[in-house]
Amino acid sequence: MERRTYTAADADRTLPFVSRVVEDIVAEHARWRALVAALEMANATRVADVSDPRAESLERDVLAAAARLDAYAAELAPLGVVVQSHELGLVDFPATVDGRPAFLCWRLGEPAVRFWHDRGAGLIGRRPLYSRAA
Repeated sequence: MERRTYTAADADRTLPFVSRVVEDIVAEHARWRALVAALEMANATRVADVSDPRAESLERDVLAAAARLDAYAAELAPLGVVVQSHELGLVDFPATVDGRPAFLCWRLGEPAVRFWHDRGAGLIGRRPLYSRAA
């Protein structure tokens, strides 16, 4: 399967859809973290070898939230968009910058795709596109 590459303008055109999905991801991630914390607390106070319906329910809820996170990421997969941070709402678009493979980088709340990084650099290597912005 050939991998799609994006220009900043191409990526910007996807943002109405991508931003809605990423909003869902960030909200679901917060719910998942709260459920995990509640499950950890329930397990910490649980008596060994004694069934705890609350812990069992929380465990099901944690797994369901994780499945929803996977489903949201799967909505972006056909576009080639990669979720880098569920918490931050950070996604990468495959691109070519200065003739080399790179990612255009967008974070929930930003008005447009205006940053990029080399393929192994991640968020720490994020740089402005400057004149590359279409």
